[in-house]
Parts: sequence; structure tokens; C-alpha cells
Amino acid sequence: MSLPTLPRQDAAAPPDCMTLLPDMEPGDPAVMRAVLEGAAAYEPLAYSADDAQKALRAAARGDTLSPADLGALLAPAAAPLLEDAARLAQQVTRARFGNAVGIFTPLYLSNYCANGCRYCGFSRNNPIKRARLSLEEAEAELRAIAATGLEEILLLTGESPDAAGLDYIAAACRLAREHFRVVGLEVYPMNSADYAVLRESGADFVTVFQETYDPALYATVHPSGRKRVFPYRFYAQERALRAGMRGAGFGSLLGLGPFRRDVLAVALHARLTQRQYPHAELSFSVPRLRPIINNDDLKPEGVSEAELCQVICALRLFMPFAGITVSTRESPRFRDHAVLWGATKVSAGVDVGIGGHGGAGERAGDGQFEISDRRSLAEMRAMLLARGLQPVLSDHSYV
Repeated sequence: MSLPTLPRQDAAAPPDCMTLLPDMEPGDPAVMRAVLEGAAAYEPLAYSADDAQKALRAAARGDTLSPADLGALLAPAAAPLLEDAARLAQQVTRARFGNAVGIFTPLYLSNYCANGCRYCGFSRNNPIKRARLSLEEAEAELRAIAATGLEEILLLTGESPDAAGLDYIAAACRLAREHFRVVGLEVYPMNSADYAVLRESGADFVTVFQETYDPALYATVHPSGRKRVFPYRFYAQERALRAGMRGAGFGSLLGLGPFRRDVLAVALHARLTQRQYPHAELSFSVPRLRPIINNDDLKPEGVSEAELCQVICALRLFMPFAGITVSTRESPRFRDHAVLWGATKVSAGVDVGIGGHGGAGERAGDGQFEISDRRSLAEMRAMLLARGLQPVLSDHSYV
């Protein structure tokens, strides 16, 4: 595949938000341009309840929704139609996914980070307890998690290649493959050759959060580090799929900027990526900004549970085959309802610190954010079964 080039900047210079560093592999600029133009043009207040009704009727017919339909479903004018949207989203979810809801857990391997993101607990500027699990410690954690019955793991690191380099992450993937059927990754963006190494080491999925699709805001909240380079992060899923990953996850941090615009951008990003890689299994995550240390100067846009419900329903109707994950950032009550009408995957037995699963259950390093739902696998299984849903611990088997 021949890819167009983007402007490069000197590696020694402070990274400009929209210019790739010399070692950064580009992606298709037409996709990024379409997403950014679509998000910039979106005016939620320009849509009426009639527009939302029209979009719901189209979804009920099984039509492929347009970006304008998605904009209408996300708009404030659609809020009174939330029950109708949730009912339709439930029907679409059951038609596409049956009663199945996947369960996984994250394992944080390292909280060292080279970036200075203003909203993140792992920021290099925060005085937290830093740690990186040795491979022996990581295997102990993996064994302890697997003993609970879980079969899908999500491996996470802070964004520091010096602390958690490619060889380390690849080794962790190989260990995880020994204990789990499905291995996901949420690590710093890489070039496709590096993603290929991780795929060969056992990784199935890569999730990358763009955080916000507003380049000006993105530059403000990412003052330093490689994460400051917007296009490199934007093209991460494309590079991972090009390298052979089975699937990719998309998301923004809801509340960091105008959330409706960011959700529309996330959805456009995923749909255009799906057109490039129609075989790929794509998913959305919908995390809301949670309290962390040293972010008192941020003025996040509050996202209510009703608005988050509206987001999930709109995403489901826009991309019926995409998975939707609702994390432990949300309350047990909200997650219990979300699996009824849109969510297809939830986490259980979660600890967002470094360590905490094996040994005496003590963290080696501090966590990234606060969580709200601390239920175990057994408790999540019981909740799903009580609602007539099927807990799925793995959707894939290697032969």
C-alpha cells in the first residue's frame, strides 16, 4: 500500500501538535481530514426533534445511518426520545450480538509515562508511586487473574517506551497468551512493524483513545511528550490493522471537550477505518473523565448518565456491528442498565494500579483514575444471568 507523506519535524525540537516526528509512520490523511472536517462542521443545536425522529425511523428500517443522522441522535433535541432510542438500540444489539456480553479485566503493567497530559493520573508531572512489574511479577498477576475464570485480558502501560519497551510488551503478550484466549493491548502508539511483533507475540486487539478530536484543545492538554503529536495517535488503529491485528478499539475521553462533537468524530473515525479494513472487528469505549490528582485547573464538560446513555444508543444505531465497552468508571447501576440496551462488553475484578491481583494483593504502583464498580467476575456473571444475558469469557479459540 502506498501511503502519502506528512510534514516531518526535527526529532530534537518540541513536537508540534500536527507534525509527525521523523520516526513516526503516517497513515491516510484523507481519513483524518474527513473526520476533522466533519467534527468541526457539527453543530448539535442545529438539529431538531424531527431530525432525530427521522434518524430513528431510518435505523428501525435497517438503513445505514448518515453522519447527519448520527448528529441528530447525539443532539440535545434528541434527549426526549431517549427511551425510544434505547428500545431500538436494544433490538439492534440483540439482533447483532444475541444475548452475549463479554467480560474481561485489565492488567496494568507499568505507570511510568513520558507525557505531561493534564487530565491523566499517570502524567510524568504527577508525584505518584511509580512501578513496572517484572515479567515474573506479571506472570503471577496473570495466573491470579486466570484462576478467577477470566479468559480475556487487556494489558496496559503508561506511555514510556523507556520503561516498557517493545520487547517487554511482547514478552508480556506471550505470557498472557499462555493463560488467556484473548489478549488486548492499550499501550502507546507504535509503527506497524512494532504492532506486527506484538501480533506475532499473541496480541489480538489494540485500543487507542484519541482523547479529543479538537486539535487546538488536544495541544493544550498535551503540552509535552510524543502523545502531543495528534496525527500519529490518530493513525494508530490503521497501523495496527495493517500489521494484522484482529481488531481495534476507538474512543475519546468524554467531558474533556464538547463530548457530542468528539463522539461524532470517534464514530466517523471508526466507520472510515472499517471501510479500509472491512474484516476488522471494531469497538467503541465511552469513558467519562474521572477525578485524578492535579487536575483542578481543568474545566471538564459534565456528561450526565442520561447523556452517556444517548451516546451509547447513537453509536449502536450508527455502527450496529461494533462492540461497545462500558468500564468500571461508571456506577454499577448504570452498567447494569447499559448491558440491556447497548453495551456488549464489561470489565470485572478491576484494579487500575500496578499489581494488586497476585501475591498479597498489594499494589506496586498507584492507579490511573478512580473506579466506581469493584464487582468480581462472579458478581458480574450473576448480574448478567439475572437479566437474561449470557456472560461470555472468550469469543475466540485458536486451533
